[in-house]
Amino acid sequence: MSIFLILLAAGESKRLKSTEPKPYIEVNNRTLVEHNIEIIQNIKAIKKIVIVYNKKHKKKLKSLSIKNLIKVIGGKTRSQSTYLALKRIKNLKCSKVLIHDAARPNVSRKLIENVIHNLKLHNTVIPAIKVSDSIKLKNQMGSTYNIDRKNLLITQTPQGFRYKDIFKLHEKNIDINITDDSTLFVNDKKKIHFIEGEKQNFKITNNQDLKLFKNSKLKTVNYGIGFDIHRLENKRKLYLGGTKIPFPMGLKGHSDGDSVLHALIDSLLGACKLKDIGTLFSDKNKKYKGIRSTKLLKKVVNLIKSKNYSINNIDVNIIAQKPKIKKYANKMINRISKICEIDSNQINIKGKTTEKLGLIGKEKAIAAEVIASVIKYD
Repeated sequence: MSIFLILLAAGESKRLKSTEPKPYIEVNNRTLVEHNIEIIQNIKAIKKIVIVYNKKHKKKLKSLSIKNLIKVIGGKTRSQSTYLALKRIKNLKCSKVLIHDAARPNVSRKLIENVIHNLKLHNTVIPAIKVSDSIKLKNQMGSTYNIDRKNLLITQTPQGFRYKDIFKLHEKNIDINITDDSTLFVNDKKKIHFIEGEKQNFKITNNQDLKLFKNSKLKTVNYGIGFDIHRLENKRKLYLGGTKIPFPMGLKGHSDGDSVLHALIDSLLGACKLKDIGTLFSDKNKKYKGIRSTKLLKKVVNLIKSKNYSINNIDVNIIAQKPKIKKYANKMINRISKICEIDSNQINIKGKTTEKLGLIGKEKAIAAEVIASVIKYD
């Protein structure tokens, strides 16, 4: 039994109302496509994965660098996309095929293997869950009727078929718009074997579904504190929050002296339990001499992403007698948001003074303190 899996990811995602195509929305630093493939690739019974993609998203798919995929450009409808994938593998000795929606990234390995197991005994295997809510039917005339939920099922994917059966039905019904492949078997009055689906294997259609999926992956929220202070000196450029600020003096340091980004880096490292800035970027290392702190922050962001952390919130106090921070706060927020790959609404920057007390009050130093929260995902 040679089993292939077709992953449908060619839709326009109009109902989600997202600027990012649904299959490429990131949760836990991985796209929905990657969440699916990560599970599928660990199932030895599946010999090939065929991904059907929208030609508008070719660059996005290529950027994922997922190996050993058969890539097929999708059609205008779900039925056309599935048919094109089935046609592509016609001569590849596929005996059984699973068809799965990329919009169901929370599918479990157990469910997929259960579909495969039942394909040994049945020609068509469809996971489904029973309806537990009360159902009403409202017709075009405005009349409402109660529907007996006892025999109602909600079908899910992946759906399993004998390759020859599903190919023939799609070939015959290529112009029919369907919402799942089992519809063709129902219309043709063919026998279907249902297995128990999973409630967590829901389809992401709107932002509420997406939020539910994100929460299902959430593990912990961690917090970290960072503090940094540098002296001001002549003949140096002043950088704060990755932004060059016009000022007669700059901050002394092995790098560019950006106390805001240094404090931010330490807060992120602390939240992720990854030691501190001095351990990662020693001031004894010549390659960091004069380096922009934006480059150091980018390295830290990539590091924490590799550990499955995502930045949730950043709160910054910049303690300086001069310059006045309020004037530059928005520029700093925008700069930090781009580097950290988060929305600017997740960052807050406040300016504080020491009422002319100490080194800062005498305009001889600038300090920053940062509290950051990060989310750890499973």
